[in-house]
Amino acid sequence: MSDLFWLTERQLSRIECCFPQSHGVPRVDDRRVVSGIIHVIRNGLRWRDAPLDYGPHKTLYNRFVRWSRLGVFDRIFSTLSSETGEPDTLMIDATHLRAHRTAASLLKKGMFPGVLAGQREA
Repeated sequence: MSDLFWLTERQLSRIECCFPQSHGVPRVDDRRVVSGIIHVIRNGLRWRDAPLDYGPHKTLYNRFVRWSRLGVFDRIFSTLSSETGEPDTLMIDATHLRAHRTAASLLKKGMFPGVLAGQREA
């Protein structure tokens, strides 16, 4: 069984309206490239580690950077989320939230007196 991710024709047809127009030279197969981008991001791979089934890694990278700057992925997410309505639950993955190194000094400046009082009692 293959571990590769492939968009179905139905999935691709739902997001094709968000793709920019091709100017001049026709683009490489959108299904293959977008599936490759999703595979790389989903598995946390480096671009150069993308399987050859998706084409050259440079093509995946260039398309991702170009379309990110154009806001194509934002339009895709907005389009897909607007089709489903309001979510019942919102979740945040804390691994992507980082505090600045000076955030620890907020305790010393008295911004959170309850925390300091709890530390003194312990």
